[in-house]
Amino acid sequence: MATTLGTASAAPGEFDTGRLEVGETRDGSTVGLPVAVLNGAADGKTLYVQAVSDGDELNGLGVLNRFVPGVDPTELAGEILVVGIVNYHAFQVAEHRNPIDDTKMNRAYPGDANGTSSERIAAATFEVAGRADLVVDLHQGSTSRMIDEVRVRCGPRHGLHRECLELAKAFGVGHVLDQKGPDGQLARVAPDEGIPTIDPELGGAVGWDESSIQRGVEGMFRVLRFYGFLDGDVSLSKQTRAHGFDQYGSPSGGLVTFEAELGERVESGDSLFEVSDPFGTVKGRVTADSDGVFWRTRRLPQVATGEYVCSVGTDVDQF
Repeated sequence: MATTLGTASAAPGEFDTGRLEVGETRDGSTVGLPVAVLNGAADGKTLYVQAVSDGDELNGLGVLNRFVPGVDPTELAGEILVVGIVNYHAFQVAEHRNPIDDTKMNRAYPGDANGTSSERIAAATFEVAGRADLVVDLHQGSTSRMIDEVRVRCGPRHGLHRECLELAKAFGVGHVLDQKGPDGQLARVAPDEGIPTIDPELGGAVGWDESSIQRGVEGMFRVLRFYGFLDGDVSLSKQTRAHGFDQYGSPSGGLVTFEAELGERVESGDSLFEVSDPFGTVKGRVTADSDGVFWRTRRLPQVATGEYVCSVGTDVDQF
């Protein structure tokens, strides 16, 4: 039986691309999200994958750009449904939020088919996600510098928490944030429908970061093999898990110099960064409040008083 998504339709063992209509632009032209269907030659599970929920987060698109051509549907069991660019309007202008309604797309799920631009896109893509057994929502840490990680957003008391953690472990980039997410996140909402979902945050970059993209491609193929879409064994190694963040702002205006490396373990009292004036005179130094992992930093060195500088993942364990 053929599998369809928007205008894409693929018979067993075939691949097709098309568009998923989600509304119109200001001149009345149809807005169609780019979609793909990989319909396996054998029966199996359904995986839904999407990227660019935030319009300036492109590493996920880089993953799909390499991952999709690497999957041979004649060797696939099950089907893969893909929406390549979710936040159509933001992508066109390289902005984070949908400029039509000034909305962060990953706060709009499950959406509303009769609502705002973002709510309509969320509703359309959530309908596709609802057809799946597993969901992977590819993100990155916006344009900040960040480690590669996977987020489990359903919360530790959720009935699907274990299954979401297993999916995160199968993706296997080494670090996991296990913290209940804000309302409207796909990775928070889809588990309520019984669908294990993860939110890989693949580094942070302006444009594409090749190392994070490659880790994302490897993660996608690990998922395919672990859940039986493709032949092959996948061993689940221990992941470093954080349950929260400490965020640090600058004590003064000036230029930031970091004294810890991304992914490095830090202890309470360790120096994280110092701030100096344009001529190198140190104006302040900030130390870690608790033990953790140096997780994320701003990209540009210049800061104003109180401006965000970095984050440390806290309450860290191995699982």
